Amino acid sequence: MRVIILAEESLGVRSMATFIETPDISVLLDAGVSLAPLRYGLPPHPVEFKAVKEARERILEYASQADIVTISHYHLDHYTPPFTSWFEWTNEEIFREVYEGKIVLIKSPEANINPRQLRRAHSFLKAVKDLAKEVVFCDGKKFKFLATDIEFSEPLPHGRDDSKLGWVLVTSIKYGKEEVVYAPDVQGPISQKTLDYILKTKADLLIIGGPPLYLVGHKVSMNEVCIGMKNLAEIAKKIPVTIIAHHLLRLKEWEEKSEEVLVSARERKHLAITAAQYMGFKNRLLEAFRKELYEREPPSESFLKWVKNKAERISEPPPI
Repeated sequence: MRVIILAEESLGVRSMATFIETPDISVLLDAGVSLAPLRYGLPPHPVEFKAVKEARERILEYASQADIVTISHYHLDHYTPPFTSWFEWTNEEIFREVYEGKIVLIKSPEANINPRQLRRAHSFLKAVKDLAKEVVFCDGKKFKFLATDIEFSEPLPHGRDDSKLGWVLVTSIKYGKEEVVYAPDVQGPISQKTLDYILKTKADLLIIGGPPLYLVGHKVSMNEVCIGMKNLAEIAKKIPVTIIAHHLLRLKEWEEKSEEVLVSARERKHLAITAAQYMGFKNRLLEAFRKELYEREPPSESFLKWVKNKAERISEPPPI
């Protein structure tokens, strides 16, 4: 199998967009990308807008090659919405390019979904129904494409079991003796149910959303993050290659805070690495270093005017 991580925090943006190709089928997982509207009280820096533009271009390049596009849940960094937003670097034309003519396998909006994601799902379905080749609710389902098997979990919690952030689907793609598991936004996992599900797979490669260290004291407790780290360390012992992604990489000190995980992998001669490292690049944690970006490269007056003007932000792309 060929696995290409297109966009992710270690590559400068909020995303886990991944392209997986077997001899039978090509799949684009979670074709979304986004920037945090505010971090440290600051909007995204121009460098971040350049990164989201480049990430969107990569997503479109691989969308043109994909037979299938999936949606694990309806957060804006995990799917392409049908409206204009430069924080996601999208519009109606880009939406069409991503989903037109595709088999679209999506999380069901009929159960295990919170109100905000339900509204987004309905808007998405209304826009995509006449574009896609086929739209299928895939919660808990298995699909076979010649010798390739694609399996979706039942909805699992977005973090802890009672998370208000809703539920997500974990995807497994199997070809021959290879298995890749994609576990977005499980936040460690914090949930024992999610941990058990992942450990039961026979993954050679796991792409997983780590604990949200940057939210400690706000939306998660330190105890929950510690549970997530402990569970991630257990996973790193079992799975040969674990790509640590997403929420964890929104903190500058992610590496020292993840020592337990990295040591667990090394002891088994396994790999626990970032998406950037997997792709052969240096880590580029732009959101985590947003304050430093503003200090080192102050934005132009025209950019600051654009970012403060909501009407202009919709009608015109940022002056970067």
